[in-house]
Amino acid sequence: MAAIKKHKMSLSTGKEIKLSGHTICISNSMEIGEGFTKNLFGLNEAYKEGSTLPVIINPFDISRDEWFEIADYQIFLWMHFKDRLRQFGIKNPQIFKGTL
Repeated sequence: MAAIKKHKMSLSTGKEIKLSGHTICISNSMEIGEGFTKNLFGLNEAYKEGSTLPVIINPFDISRDEWFEIADYQIFLWMHFKDRLRQFGIKNPQIFKGTL
């Protein structure tokens, strides 16, 4: 199973992929890239005055159920990507065409 640690993704084959950030993102066109800006949800290492807990970044005030919806959509995209790889292989541009 793949794991990301210290700006490297280690695959079960032993291959390591150097990353600039700490996440891999997928778009609805099946294109994949890196994402490293924690601008939707994340942890700020700063502490609120009078608190012993770090500040959670959630500028759009996204609720738990809304995060479930976002996670389900991202899971759907990755599953669709896997299906397209099975259908077209790794070298066929058809992976990126069509509708979801």
